[in-house]
Amino acid sequence: MKLLIVDDEEKIREVIKEYALSSGYEVQEASQGNEAMDLLEHEQFDLMILDIMMPKMDGFTFLEQCKKRPPVIILSARREEVDKLTGFDLGIDDYMTKPFSPKELMARCKAILQRTQPIGDIYQYQDLSIDLLSHEVKIKDKTLALTPKEFELLVFFIKHKNIAVSREQLLNQIWDFSFYGDDRTVDTHIKMLRSHLGTYRDLIQTVRGVGYKYVEKE
Repeated sequence: MKLLIVDDEEKIREVIKEYALSSGYEVQEASQGNEAMDLLEHEQFDLMILDIMMPKMDGFTFLEQCKKRPPVIILSARREEVDKLTGFDLGIDDYMTKPFSPKELMARCKAILQRTQPIGDIYQYQDLSIDLLSHEVKIKDKTLALTPKEFELLVFFIKHKNIAVSREQLLNQIWDFSFYGDDRTVDTHIKMLRSHLGTYRDLIQTVRGVGYKYVEKE
């Protein structure tokens, strides 16, 4: 995975780079927005860590002008709610304030990359296989008779491995905002999905007080 760090403070870039390299990432740096735009034109990145207060072009201006960009974590000394809301309105994925924990930043990078990286056309876990093109799910040679919503739920969980998702999130993502339903809709579909998965039913774990989480066992 390749990270782009955009911050005018060299010491901040050095700290992030050190932790990112030790976490197995490739790293490129930019000290301001125009430089980052040039890098994005010529290289492919999986994630960008972006400061707001930079010379020549601030982070918000950069986000408004640069449409071709990877997922973004804003890392800024600005703590006001309006700044966070502006960032999310511009499509960022996360917001952290300085001073910050480099370990926490790396954990957030990992979580975003797990959510955003494609799983390919075929997902395989032990004897469970999912063909995203044909919408076919098999355990060994047996094809599972999943409904379209059950298939969407399963793929959503796999794309968000190890991340607890709420029932409300699932309703919004799978059924969208216009659907008139409640938590029981989600619970019923997950119950049926687990039933289809048989010996793999425990991959979908219940997280008390939150919702559900997909976890592959070692």
